Amino acid sequence: MLIGELSRRTGVNPHQLRYYESQGLLEPARGTNGYREYAEHAVLTVIQIRRLLAAGLSTEDIAYLLPCATGEGPDLEPCPELLDTLRARLRGLDDRITALTHSRQTLHTYLTATEHPLPT
Repeated sequence: MLIGELSRRTGVNPHQLRYYESQGLLEPARGTNGYREYAEHAVLTVIQIRRLLAAGLSTEDIAYLLPCATGEGPDLEPCPELLDTLRARLRGLDDRITALTHSRQTLHTYLTATEHPLPT
């Protein structure tokens, strides 16, 4: 199928599909006319990519995970790259949550002090 058909079937615009290709996530063949030609399984691959992106994974992470992905979920087979990548991503999110929680508490303290200044 051509890129327009893949776009229609997945709801992902052609520009994004070309980006996924540049990141090594999709590998279309090239027809004699030079057009990208995607195999039927590309629909499932794009669905998996979109769902992994929605989980907050980078395209670099997804490149490691796709070989472990099956089904639309995607369901992930427990291959070593998968577990290491998911654990690292989770640690990064936990670190960001900790930093954001600290920032929130600090801003709340400033807000409270500004709204209710201590008498001088």
